[in-house]
Amino acid sequence: MAGRRLQITLQPGVLRWARERAGISPEELARKIQVKPERVVEWEKSGRISIAQTDNLARSTHTPLGFLYLAEPPTDQLPIPDFRTRRQSGLPPSPDLLETVESMQRRQSWMRDELIAEGAAPLDFIGAWGTDDSPLEAARAMRDALRLADGWAAQESTWTDALRRLRDQAEDAGVLVVRNGVVGNDTRRKLDPGEFQGFALVDEYAPLVFVNGADFKAAQMFTLVHELAHLLVGETGVSRFRDFRPVDHATEQFCNRAAAEFLVPESELQAFWPTARGGIDPYEAIARRFKVSSLVAARRTLDLKLIDEDAFSSFYRDQEWHEKRSSEPGGGDFWRVQKWRLGPRFGGAIVRAVKEGRLLYREAYNLTNLRGDSFERIPEKMGVLL
Repeated sequence: MAGRRLQITLQPGVLRWARERAGISPEELARKIQVKPERVVEWEKSGRISIAQTDNLARSTHTPLGFLYLAEPPTDQLPIPDFRTRRQSGLPPSPDLLETVESMQRRQSWMRDELIAEGAAPLDFIGAWGTDDSPLEAARAMRDALRLADGWAAQESTWTDALRRLRDQAEDAGVLVVRNGVVGNDTRRKLDPGEFQGFALVDEYAPLVFVNGADFKAAQMFTLVHELAHLLVGETGVSRFRDFRPVDHATEQFCNRAAAEFLVPESELQAFWPTARGGIDPYEAIARRFKVSSLVAARRTLDLKLIDEDAFSSFYRDQEWHEKRSSEPGGGDFWRVQKWRLGPRFGGAIVRAVKEGRLLYREAYNLTNLRGDSFERIPEKMGVLL
C-alpha cells in the first residue's frame, strides 16, 4: 500500500488532456476521485501525483493507464472515416465513441472469421452501388436485399413495430444490427447523440450497423436505413446530421436520399400529399400511412419541396421541445434491451462457439458484455436455437 502512495511526476499537460478528453471539469473529476478540486488543479500544474491517484484518474476519465505516462498527449483519431458535421468544429472523438467503434470492430472481426470458417458466401449487395447511381434504384435494391416487398410497412401497426421488423429483416439478410445508448452495458456512460448518431462497418461477410440509442427515438429508423445505405455503397464511416441534413459529402448525400426513398417513396407521397395536407396534422397522417415518425415524414415533405424550410424548422424545434432524448426502449426490461445491443444472430454464434470449445468464456464475455448467468441465458431469452 505504501508503494501506491508513492508520489511521481507526470506531464501536467497529459493529465489535463485526460480530463478534458473525458469532457469533465476539475470539480467533476474531484468528485469522481473523492479529492478536493484544488488537488486536481495542482496535478495539472505540477504533474505531482501518487500512483494510486494516477490509477483513479485513468479509470475516471476512461483513459488507458499507459497514456498518462507519455511525454505528451496522444492524438485521438477515429479508426474509421468521419462523415460527421461536427468534424468541422475540430473536436476530437470522445472516449465513449472510440470505445464503441473499437468494440464493434472486434465483434465484426470475430463474426467474419466465424462465417468464413463455416464456409459462408460473401453478401452480394455489399458495395454493389455507387453514389452516382439512382437513389430510387438503390432504395429498391435495399428492399430486395432485406426481402421486403413494396408497401411492407403498411402491414405493421406502428412505426416502432416497423423498426423492429426492419432490424429483424436486416439480421436475416446477414447484417449485424446494434442499437445502444451507452458504452457496452455501462448505464453511467451514455452515448452523446450530439456527437454521433450511427456508423456503418462494411464487410462482405459480417457487415455491421450501429444506431445511437440515446438519440431521438423518432430519428433512429432513419439512422438505421442511412447506415444500411452505407453498406450498399461500400463506405464505412460514422455519421451525425442535424435535421437529417448530412455533411456536404457525396456518400452522405446519397445515403440520405436512398434512406428517404426507402422509407417514404416519392411517388407514393406525392399522390398522398393532397389528402394529408387537407387534414389537421399532415405529418402525422404521413407517419401513419408509411409507418415512420412524424419527424421523418416532415423531413421528407421538405425534401420534395412540399413545405418550406421555415415550416420544417418550426416543426423540428417543436419536436425537440416535446420529445426527450432517452436510451433505447424497454427501460427495466433487460433482455429486450439486450436483443438490440447484442442481436440473436451474433449472440447465438458466440454461445455455439463456446459450447463447442472454439471460444473461451473470457473472450465471449468481452465480446458480448455479458457474464456468468446472463451469458448462459442468451439462448433462452433471445430465442436462439443451438
